[in-house]
Amino acid sequence: MFGAGGGTSSYREIEETDLIVLWGSNARETHPIFFHHLLRGVNHGARLYAVDPRRTSSAEWADGWLGLDVGSDIALANAVGREILHAGLEDREFIARATTGIEDYRAAVESYTLEYAERETGVPAAMIRELAHAYATADRAMICWTLGITEHHNAVDNVLALISLVLLTGHVGRYGSGVNPLRGQNNVQGGGDMGALPDRLPGFQHVENDELRAKFDAEWGVAVPPKRGWHLSGMFDAMERGDLTAVYCIGENPVQSEADQKRAIALLKGLDFLVVQDLFLTKTAELADVVLPATAAWAESDGTVTNSERRVQRVRAAVAPPEGARDDLAIVFDLANRMGGGWGAADPEAVWNEVRRLSPVHAGMSYERLETEGGLQWPCYDLDHPGELFLHSRLWEDPVPGNRVPFVPVDHDPPVDRLDADFPIRLTTGRRLDSYNTGVQTAGYTSPLRRGESLDISPEDAARIGLVDGEVVRVVSRRGQVEVGIRVDESLRPGLTFMTMHFQDEVAVNLLTIDATDPKSGTAEFKATAIRIEKLESPIPA
Repeated sequence: MFGAGGGTSSYREIEETDLIVLWGSNARETHPIFFHHLLRGVNHGARLYAVDPRRTSSAEWADGWLGLDVGSDIALANAVGREILHAGLEDREFIARATTGIEDYRAAVESYTLEYAERETGVPAAMIRELAHAYATADRAMICWTLGITEHHNAVDNVLALISLVLLTGHVGRYGSGVNPLRGQNNVQGGGDMGALPDRLPGFQHVENDELRAKFDAEWGVAVPPKRGWHLSGMFDAMERGDLTAVYCIGENPVQSEADQKRAIALLKGLDFLVVQDLFLTKTAELADVVLPATAAWAESDGTVTNSERRVQRVRAAVAPPEGARDDLAIVFDLANRMGGGWGAADPEAVWNEVRRLSPVHAGMSYERLETEGGLQWPCYDLDHPGELFLHSRLWEDPVPGNRVPFVPVDHDPPVDRLDADFPIRLTTGRRLDSYNTGVQTAGYTSPLRRGESLDISPEDAARIGLVDGEVVRVVSRRGQVEVGIRVDESLRPGLTFMTMHFQDEVAVNLLTIDATDPKSGTAEFKATAIRIEKLESPIPA
């Protein structure tokens, strides 16, 4: 939409804005550092609205909680947009100057009345109206989201629906207003910035653009393939077709993180050759032909990382790695040299300077500046550029330089795994404060907060099924089944349950989840699985 793959705003701005919408984000537990900045904003007087199927610990701080049904985000966003238009609260001057397609958007959302949205989302019409008016009339406002928006079969459409609200109100391109996808792991932002995307080279430069690709050809002395590659879901599809027969897997545990564990294991086992480079002997590494032990980048390596506010920071080795583990960069360089690449010795600063030569948005970020200035935010075009606190200020120039931003209308499309009489309960997944992803980096350490996996269930559903707290049940989806203890959770509404991916060795949640993926982003619909809960009167059949 905006042409850059990063959040538009800075952490400092969240502390000084007037209204914050957390949409599909339990930032209190999943992005605790960011949430501290958010709480400063709340303590300074910002209103907070939480849009989430669960009344999370983040929602406890909110002025309003919109507890929508899983997968109804577009219906809710479109109803908010329609209400803004019908109330005459849109920023007409901004829309005329900086956007295109408003009439198509207006027509597309017209059927999303408050009454329709209440029926489809479960959120009271009065609360939808309150959010619409509060967001549109705020002087400065931010929308922040995470996997509650993107782990759906229509993830990109979900994001487009939120961006349309930003365009309606002009809440972008100025201090204190913006849209911010919060990154779930350290340096996820940096990975995308460096070209770990199927269609981008470093600095978000499109691989199919001949002019942009040419400078990489010249720098690297090879012809970069001119066509986009596969995202992760596309790679598994390619394995299934036989088009992908060898995989080099760095810092990824797809056996336990992909949505369909049975399929992931079968396809990885069917490869001709699998190399895994990781900190630990993960379940994926156990399938590998070769395992390359790597270092912990946050403590044992030199280089840079980029956080959710686009800030590039230096990382330095604080301790020596254990015997046998080697720095990721050194491993890659040695492999390249053995293949005849002639790369020489691994030098993190030299690699970074190569990035600066090729990526205009990083050009001004020398190691010296990163050291002395506490990191810099891209874009930073030269050594005199301070970096930019927020993006897209050009949208407030008259006339707007470059392309105007289009409204892209989208329609509500419910989850693929539909509820019915056989599978009447919705399972959604997420994270907890004490653990990390598939548990590889946290399960080996104790935490006073950690309690193992559970099926969190509403008091109403527990009473209806006749369950008591801690009772082990069988959870069955259309793809598989697991046994797990229940935890009665008053934050859940009837019909909604919750689990995590943190304890996959004990409870393989991705035996349940569905591998329905977004065709544009490749993300799977982890957030919406249809299940039934069975009392354990007999063991799971072999």
